[in-house]
Amino acid sequence: MLSFLRKRWFLVGLLIAIGGGLPLGFALPAGQLEQLRSRIGASQTGYVVAFVLFLMSFSLDGRKLRASLVAPAPVLWAVAINQAVIPLIAWPMSWIQGNDDFRLGLMIAATVPCTMAAASVWTRKAGGNDAVSLLVTVVTNGLCFIITPLWLQSFAAVELSGVVASVNLDTWRMVQRLIQSALIPIVLGQLARLIPALARGADRYKTPMGVWAQGAILLLVFGAACGAGPQLASGSGYEGGVQAIAVVWISCIVLHLAGMLIAVRGASAIGFSEDDRRAIAFAGSQKTLPIGVLLATDPQLFGSSGLPFAVFPMLMFHGSQLFIDTAVADRMADSAGDVRESSVVATERGS
Repeated sequence: MLSFLRKRWFLVGLLIAIGGGLPLGFALPAGQLEQLRSRIGASQTGYVVAFVLFLMSFSLDGRKLRASLVAPAPVLWAVAINQAVIPLIAWPMSWIQGNDDFRLGLMIAATVPCTMAAASVWTRKAGGNDAVSLLVTVVTNGLCFIITPLWLQSFAAVELSGVVASVNLDTWRMVQRLIQSALIPIVLGQLARLIPALARGADRYKTPMGVWAQGAILLLVFGAACGAGPQLASGSGYEGGVQAIAVVWISCIVLHLAGMLIAVRGASAIGFSEDDRRAIAFAGSQKTLPIGVLLATDPQLFGSSGLPFAVFPMLMFHGSQLFIDTAVADRMADSAGDVRESSVVATERGS
């Protein structure tokens, strides 16, 4: 049990944050709830997300990016899957969702960039080329302030025309928020690594910084769950029941697996190496949680009572991809081990 908790503590934390935040928000009076959310930083989502992304960027070794810049084709393919193919698949899937919160939430999950750390972690675990996953991370996060707002504004204008008036989906404001909370912290994190002493410290304390970042994300998730509690208490803002939850969760899983399958099959058809294909599988299909939570919960974008349940598809997508990609990475690692063993045996027989 202790071993499981050490490896999967973040997933357990997600379950506790959501499972504890919803009933707490349901039960607490409005004044006490707002005070609680203010203390944990839920009312300052942008600053918390900026802190998380700075830590993640600061812990990324930018020197490995140069190797992928020499031959960028695998990176470009993974970026295309992550930022174009997955949103295109998600759009028609949004039509079957039970309410507008989940429809927009699914599109938020589909259009945010690649994870800042998990893609590289899983790529290394699977024996892939982590330089590719690192560069996909930098490119998609660096362009998210342009690509994500364009996707969401296009989707909202066509599919959510009935609620756009009550949901302040302002493209320029979204761009500003992403520049402030995503692009600038990412750039500052990499600039800080140019100072040798700071870079050595970042490499030395990479694991603690990852824990701090994930802990901050859990606080955001807990705050978002608390904020949705009053909507459950009033019976407003949510439609569809358990069936709607099941549909959107299955949609998130299908979306992630479809992105991974298209990424790998396309990479194989193009002729990329096995190491590159493994990196593309994760970098092309994974989505980052901090930016998704920022967009789905920021009152400056959607209003204090706009779409309170839009954050849940992002949580479902992220939690599901962690479980799925752990199994995929283990299988790839086993496959790589079998290939290496076969190669050694063949070499010994030949000699």
